[in-house]
Parts: sequence; structure tokens; C-alpha cells
Amino acid sequence: MKGEERRRQIASILGKEPHTAGALAEKFGVSRQVIVQDVALLRAEGHSIVATSRGYICPHPRAQRVFKVRHTDAETREELYLIADAGGRVEDVFVWHKVYGKISAPMGISSRRDADEFMKKLEGGVSVPLKNITGDYHYHTVSADSEDALDAIGRLLAERGFLAAGD
Repeated sequence: MKGEERRRQIASILGKEPHTAGALAEKFGVSRQVIVQDVALLRAEGHSIVATSRGYICPHPRAQRVFKVRHTDAETREELYLIADAGGRVEDVFVWHKVYGKISAPMGISSRRDADEFMKKLEGGVSVPLKNITGDYHYHTVSADSEDALDAIGRLLAERGFLAAGD
């Protein structure tokens, strides 16, 4: 398992019940120090992880939802702005490739500034969005402070025509 996937899973595990670095290390088959570094990276990404004497907790876990979306390259910035402006954080992007299966990449976009920095990288022409290999269909894991905020993001994506029909 790659570090990005492990960190995503750690973030989804942490809640109000404490988990020690040792227990997480055993679960993921890595050293305790790797978990400590993972937690530091998650904190740098904006996760509110607290170390207690009984283990790591996330006292205010964020709600998460996966949205299946479709739009053109020119609409990418608008999609990211829409989610960030509504209080969401685009945690990742992934596609389902018919040969390779799930291909994913972390994003960590929670503001217009983050979106602009991401777009600058794309506009450099070195790479293209993952969505381009699946006819513009792709998925985002989006987190927000509440299910209500995720509902609002879903409505906004649908109103704009970005929300794709389910599988």
C-alpha cells in the first residue's frame, strides 16, 4: 500500500476513539515512526488530529462523500471553486480504468488559491487531468464539516450539470 492510500485510510479511521501509533502501525504493516510521519503530513493537509495519552483522535471528524462528476477541461477550475466556496475540500480524484482499475491521486483542494495552484500545474502542459482517460468521467472524495454541507455541494454540482449519473 502506498503512503497516500495509507494516510487516506488513517484519516478515515480516526474519530473520537483513540488509536495508538503502535496499533495503527500493526494494522498497516509499517513502523510506528511511519505512522507518526503520516499523522504529521495529515495535519499539514488540514486534518484536526490530536495526540492524547491514549492515542490519536480527530475530535471533529469531517463528513465525506464521493461524487461522480463529468465536465470539460475548461470547466475544471469552476468545479473546484464551486466545491471550495461551498465549504468542501476535494480530498482526491480517481477514475475507473477498464484495464488498470482504480487510478487515484490526492488533491487537498479547499480554497480558490489551492485550485489556482492546481490549475497552474495543469496549464504547464506536462500532464493532463485523469478524467481525460475516461471520457471526462471521474470521482472526487469531498469532505466538509457536515452532511448538510455535502448535500449542498451535491445540489450545486447537479445544478451546474457537473454531477454525473451513478454507475
